[in-house]
Amino acid sequence: MSKDRDNTRQKAAEARAAAAAKEKRRERTVRTIGAVAIAVVVIAIVGAAIIIPRLSGNDPAPGPNPAAALPVGVLDSTNEYAYGKVLNPETTNKPVLAIWEDFQCPACAFVEKNNGLGIQKLAAAGKIQLIWRPTTFLDRKLKTDASQRATAAWGCAIDANKNVEYHDWIFANQPAKEGDGWTNEQLLQYGKDVGITGDLYTAFDACVTSQKYAGWAINSTDAFDNSDANGTPYATLDGTPIDNAILNDEAKLIAFIDAQSSSATPSPSASAS
Repeated sequence: MSKDRDNTRQKAAEARAAAAAKEKRRERTVRTIGAVAIAVVVIAIVGAAIIIPRLSGNDPAPGPNPAAALPVGVLDSTNEYAYGKVLNPETTNKPVLAIWEDFQCPACAFVEKNNGLGIQKLAAAGKIQLIWRPTTFLDRKLKTDASQRATAAWGCAIDANKNVEYHDWIFANQPAKEGDGWTNEQLLQYGKDVGITGDLYTAFDACVTSQKYAGWAINSTDAFDNSDANGTPYATLDGTPIDNAILNDEAKLIAFIDAQSSSATPSPSASAS
């Protein structure tokens, strides 16, 4: 009888030992799987951070470069309206109407459609000095480089003496869907559409293809980021912000300019670099 009890105790002990060993093996397996899973997640996160931008074609853009080339007549970094293009530099001692624009901005295209010609008429008449200031901030939002390429192409058109024509044509051909942007082939075709020909077109083609003025677009966007502008279009008259409802309407804009002019001394106009 005693021998049977001893055998029973021994078997029970062996069973407990086997169960304990099994539990330890299970715990080791769980820990191992957990460690591997964590490692996989970490690798996936790091890999995604590296791969996804490359797959989308949106590697981080280079930073501002003060030495970047500027199109003809564009203001340099020392000017109050840095990197803006003055349409009528011959007009001095008149209110300065400066407008921040992004070529992909639907609201900017709306202003161009409704009062772009009216604004240009005010500049041509010498009532204001008009400065277009490009920004490409929507590239970040839309995960594209279309605004930067369009701005750079505009710079090439400025050099080809088609400043206003190309600027207006890009807005006139803004894609219906925000973010679709333009191909380089389209930007080159627009040069032909606005009348760039011969040697000027050869130079324009080389300029667009090489992205000669991408640095200008980056520098101007950096200036935009450090300005008081909170979006586009953002217009000021001698530094005083103009509501877009006024900017959109020729009569309202003229009234605003007249009111500002009668109540303040005009600030010195910008001069081209």
